[in-house]
Formats: sequence, structure tokens, C-alpha cells
Amino acid sequence: MRVIGQRAVVVLLAAGALGAVQAPAVDPAAVLAAAREAMGGEKRLSAVKTFVATGRTQQVRGDNLVPIEFEISCELPDKYIRRDEIPAQESGPTTIGFNGDDLIQLPRAVAPVARAGGPPPPTQAQLDAQRRQRAVTAKQDFVRLTLGMFAGSFSAYPLTFTYVGQAEAPQGKADVIEAKGPANFVVRLFVYRETHLPIMVSWQGPPAGGGRGMSTPGAPVPGAPGRGAPAAPPSVEYRIYYADYRDVDGMKLPFRLRRAVGTDTVEETTFDRFRINAKIDAKKFEVQK
Repeated sequence: MRVIGQRAVVVLLAAGALGAVQAPAVDPAAVLAAAREAMGGEKRLSAVKTFVATGRTQQVRGDNLVPIEFEISCELPDKYIRRDEIPAQESGPTTIGFNGDDLIQLPRAVAPVARAGGPPPPTQAQLDAQRRQRAVTAKQDFVRLTLGMFAGSFSAYPLTFTYVGQAEAPQGKADVIEAKGPANFVVRLFVYRETHLPIMVSWQGPPAGGGRGMSTPGAPVPGAPGRGAPAAPPSVEYRIYYADYRDVDGMKLPFRLRRAVGTDTVEETTFDRFRINAKIDAKKFEVQK
């Protein structure tokens, strides 16, 4: 078991502890409405136009824990950035996010230079496709965060919801809602029946190295099946756990997130502060072409 912050990270909903339970048909809108009510009510949640969140992430990289300081700025429904800085490195901060359908990335990605005898550089069409895919990845990260904050969908990346059933865990029963979005995006949102608070999202994706955006449903998988090409690796389960809900301006927001691949924790995030409806400089969301 990974140890983060000098304490054991306990799997709240271990793979073996989650069992499908047959349940009568339930309207997913009712489950989400109950969750939004528990998180502060429709009026308060709908009144949120912007939020700024700051905190720290500890990320597992090999045998090391890498501390990351971050700031998330969001102007709902379609502007979002996350700025990361690693104090132990001198590489400077990085920013990733989106403004509408456009990618925000700093520093900007630099196209590889062609070398004699090497592969040709990517075409402009390939570079544009890569930017679009990175913007989709940023939007999917936005979805996984905001499902735990608002239990709802935004026009930047609209979702459709279906009730799947119930899951059993040592802490009690959870309603399971499947959310589908563009680019074959599928996640399952777990909502505790007792508190009506979201406690986890899970999804399937290809195995990848540690770090944010480690698996993106709908993203192309290198080595797709084909003549002379290796078969795609089997998918694995990814999870983000929401915990430590606290009151912020009359709303309940999760102050701790834990990201896991299977039962292995790969990242733990602690929020220091949420600022609701804070004024955000428009320059933060400028897109550099």
C-alpha cells in the first residue's frame, strides 16, 4: 500500500468491496438533485459563476513523492485552467486548460525539429489534432473535478446520465450514475445514499504512466490492433475519490481528492481554499495560437 504524507492511504471503496446490487429503476435526475441539495441547494450552486481553488498535490513517480503546488481558475461554463508548480524543480510553472474549444497551454508545446535520417516532423494537421486532443483531455479533467463539486454537467462538456444501480461498501450503499460525454467519454459517479454526497468517479482506460490525465477515454491508443501492429493493452480502472467535504459560502465542497489506478494510489490532492465568485483576470484565459 502506498504511503502519502506519513500515513497509510486506505482504499475507501476497494475493488472487492464494490458489488452490484439489483435495484428498482431510479431516475438519475432525482439522485443528482438530492446530491445538489446536500451540497448547498440548487439556488446556491447555480449562482456560482467563477471559482478559484488552491492547494497541493503529492504525486507518486516511481519510488518518489513529488509535491506540486497548484491553482485552479474556472469561469463557468467554459473557461478552466490549472497552473502547477513543482518547488523542487527549476523548470517553472505549467498551465493547462481550455477556453471554449481552444486549448490553453503554457509553456507552449514546441514541434520537434526534423533531423537527417529521422522521421519527418508532424504536419500542421497532426499538430492541430494533438491540440484538440489535449483540450479534450483538459475538459475531461474538468468534468471529474466538477462532478464532485456540483453533481452536474456544464455546456463546456455536456453529459447524459443513466442510473446503473447500487454498489455495496463497508460504509453503506451508494447509487451509481453513469455519465457519458463527447469523444466516447464514460465515467461512473458514486453517490452515498445516506449523505447524498458524491464519493467517487471511476472509469476504464489504457494503462499509462503516473500523472494527471493518465487515461483519457476516447483518446487514440498507440499500437491499435491491425495487421503487423501489437494489440492494444487491456484497460484498467481509474478512480478519483472525493472526501473531507467542508462548508464554503453555504456549499459543501470536497477538500481532498485521491486518484488511484486499481487499488494503487498515485496522487493525493489537498485543497487549502476555494474562493467562490472571485474576480478572475481575463488574461488568464487567453489562447495563444
